[in-house]
Amino acid sequence: MSINSIDHDEMANMTSKWDFMDEVESAKPQKNTLKSAEARRRIEAMKEIRESGLTIEEAKELGLLH
Repeated sequence: MSINSIDHDEMANMTSKWDFMDEVESAKPQKNTLKSAEARRRIEAMKEIRESGLTIEEAKELGLLH
């Protein structure tokens, strides 16, 4: 599709139907999603530490765990 084939009047009419709050709400990640992502990162970090042969204490000393 070429930029020249876009009906600009149709696009202008479409933007008037958008609600700003819908855009803001969809841009915010949900709290549960953030917690799940953080948990997955911690689990992945623990797996990598275990695979490397380090102990939890050694990983803490190296700053890999907080």
